Amino acid sequence: MESNKNKPDLIGNPALPTVENLNSFSPVGISAGPVTVIPSLKQSFVEGSVQTPAGVIPRVSSLLTPEDRWGSFKCRLGAGRMHYAVDPGLYALGAPDEQSPVLVTANYKMSFDVLRQALPGRSAWILVLDTKGINVWCAAGKGTFGTYELIHRLEVSGVKKVVKNRKIIVPQLGAPGVAAHTVKQFSGFKVYYGPAQAADLPAYLDAGLKATPEMRVMPFLIKDRAVLIPVELTEAVKPFIMISFVALLLAAILGPADALNNLLHGGLFAVLMLAVAIIAGAVLSPILLPWIPGRAFSVKGLMIGLIAAAGLIYWRGIDWTLWAGRMEAAAWLLMVPAISAYLAMNFTGCSTYTSLSGVKKEMRFALPAQISAAALGVVLWITSLILS
Repeated sequence: MESNKNKPDLIGNPALPTVENLNSFSPVGISAGPVTVIPSLKQSFVEGSVQTPAGVIPRVSSLLTPEDRWGSFKCRLGAGRMHYAVDPGLYALGAPDEQSPVLVTANYKMSFDVLRQALPGRSAWILVLDTKGINVWCAAGKGTFGTYELIHRLEVSGVKKVVKNRKIIVPQLGAPGVAAHTVKQFSGFKVYYGPAQAADLPAYLDAGLKATPEMRVMPFLIKDRAVLIPVELTEAVKPFIMISFVALLLAAILGPADALNNLLHGGLFAVLMLAVAIIAGAVLSPILLPWIPGRAFSVKGLMIGLIAAAGLIYWRGIDWTLWAGRMEAAAWLLMVPAISAYLAMNFTGCSTYTSLSGVKKEMRFALPAQISAAALGVVLWITSLILS
């Protein structure tokens, strides 16, 4: 029986080959001789093909078409985001040869487009992993951009027949999912971790696959944060409409005057408060993220929500001498920060500032507090309508 003393631990890591898969692996690859799987040539972004020893490989360009840009725009708004994917496998960028670099990415279409767009005038092979349509960073955390999938794709894509060099370049943000030593042992390919941003790839390639300290930093500037706002707003639209309708209905029925005046006086102000809460959490919090005190995203959203709620309460001119006025003010000081904090906390999945353990820890104390504050706020607001 062969000793496992010098072999990596492949058990219990979702990103690595499992016990069930060990029979099909050997230190030099898959002994069963896998069938080459080539991506479809009928995908809209494919502009031709290249004849290789592995078969006919789709060829793509670094120039994005209007259709590519329209797809990215819709994806930024959340439309079809979970199905915006390309076929996994090997693609030719430009006119690569057997010595051209092999760049690895996810089959999320936007990740694929960002990579090829960063290499104008360059020739390279692009190896697309099956990450179930998830971007590199998130897929690395989930394990779909992982060691096993990379080894598998190196075998079935035909890349071993196409290139003579045994080097592959994995994006830095995918590093948490890829064990380089295991890939080397099972496929023969040496893994190089590329720069954090695709825009630095040309300089990285020209430097002989050497990254500068600046290439290892993900700055996450205001433009990077702002581009993520539309999808957050889009996802908030439906609940906003539903809650606004209920608020208008309650204001019309429970307010002190006739239905029309109740809607104009109390109902529209409630809708305004809800809209401000969403803007505070989904827009202002991401934009102002580095300058808001505190580490927890929920606390950052809470601060913005409190300031926004206090400003609108002052503008409304609530009569603090009446119990109805005090309850209304207290209601909005509870509800607006709670909503804002929740939406800001959602942004943790988009940020380079957080870790999975930190997010879980924050959610354990933040979610119960947000739900409690929002529920109490609703009770106080309804009570204020009745008392008025």
